[in-house]
Amino acid sequence: MANLFDCAVDTDLLTGMRLAKIAIARSQLVVMPTDTVYGLAADAFSPVAVAALLAAKGRGPQSPPPVLIGDKAALNALATDIHPIAFELADAFWPGALTLILKAQPSLAWDLGETRGTVALRIPDHKIALALLAETGPLAVSSANLTGQPAATTAAAAQAYLGKSVEVYLDGGVSPKGESSTILDLTGLSGSATGKILVVRSGALSIDKIRRVAGELLETGGLIEATEPTNQQMQQEGDN
Repeated sequence: MANLFDCAVDTDLLTGMRLAKIAIARSQLVVMPTDTVYGLAADAFSPVAVAALLAAKGRGPQSPPPVLIGDKAALNALATDIHPIAFELADAFWPGALTLILKAQPSLAWDLGETRGTVALRIPDHKIALALLAETGPLAVSSANLTGQPAATTAAAAQAYLGKSVEVYLDGGVSPKGESSTILDLTGLSGSATGKILVVRSGALSIDKIRRVAGELLETGGLIEATEPTNQQMQQEGDN
């Protein structure tokens, strides 16, 4: 279809990236490859765009999307009351398949849905995703599928799910990992000497690797193995 661009072809890559940047600026939706699964992306600071993202997936505001960022400096810009272990985890696993749920900066002018004052952040390990983020800034990115369906690992699968609700599809081939990111909730560490890191979803990054960094701060008793994190602890079916 005319709005799918094969990023393995230089002319398609240049055109697709240019049109994707324009679409994001217009509060339209873009599908892009990441290291985990394909993501449905929107301007994180546009309520219209975020609402369109949720509608395309068949979700409501009770399932807010994660936010993908292009560099670790955005941690301080988008989150507050950050425990030092968050920076250690970011240094160890970003870019990569780890999503960190933190307390959001209260001054941010955005509406991601019913986040309960939190934000889920990740830096993807994919050159096309990082190139787009460098052009657009933070993006609200959910898995490019319909709610209740498997996450898309190809652009064609994403297009079959989402069709004309998306302005631009960037085809970067089969997703390298083919599995959603691991989600950790660090909000329990804020202002608590006994708080723990909760594993909200087990994903492409192994818990054993995380434990080597987080040590005893990691609580795995409430691990959700499948794909249904709750409210601010996040959203589902493979959210990036």
